[in-house]
Amino acid sequence: MDVVCLDMEGVLVPEIWIAFSEASGIPELKRTTRDEPDYDKLMKWRLGILKEHGLGLKEIQEVISTIDPLPGAKEFLDELRKVAQVIIISDTFTQFAAPLMKKLNYPTLFCNTLEVAENGEITGFKMRCEQSKLTTVKSLQAMGFDTIAAGDSFNDLAMIRASRAGFLFRSTEQIIKDNPDLQAFEEFDDFLAAIKSVLK
Repeated sequence: MDVVCLDMEGVLVPEIWIAFSEASGIPELKRTTRDEPDYDKLMKWRLGILKEHGLGLKEIQEVISTIDPLPGAKEFLDELRKVAQVIIISDTFTQFAAPLMKKLNYPTLFCNTLEVAENGEITGFKMRCEQSKLTTVKSLQAMGFDTIAAGDSFNDLAMIRASRAGFLFRSTEQIIKDNPDLQAFEEFDDFLAAIKSVLK
């Protein structure tokens, strides 16, 4: 039995940090896992910028409430869930993802949690497990599932490579160039057809 494992940001919804960067007027926060492969380093850097500007969870959640899924993402996900089990595996956080999951009709999401002080300052973060995307895929395989994985960033490559089939979706030119053996898609219809073609 196949389980389809999808990244969330950049694949189903816009990048949260880019949206917050634009809303807050802090261009440095546009940096994502497409630019920085080391997620721990990236998040610590982000939290430092938030602290410097006196911004916390409330301000980010206000921006997230205005974000909609990418055009066609909900329909893609609804159709995919008719033919396969789907898990969204994301490096985002439960405090960020909840309103977006509602707009996507509550798919299964595995992600991380933020550590938040009483005044709303984000003081840290707790990763669900080490190398969460790869670890999750390997665990599913240990339980007897085959996995099909897709994403757009550096931190998706390990789970894509470890899966029976894997794809890039709306990735960067550099990542596509560096991984010429991976099929890369830009449109949901083509992406869905590719996944369906490898389902058992």
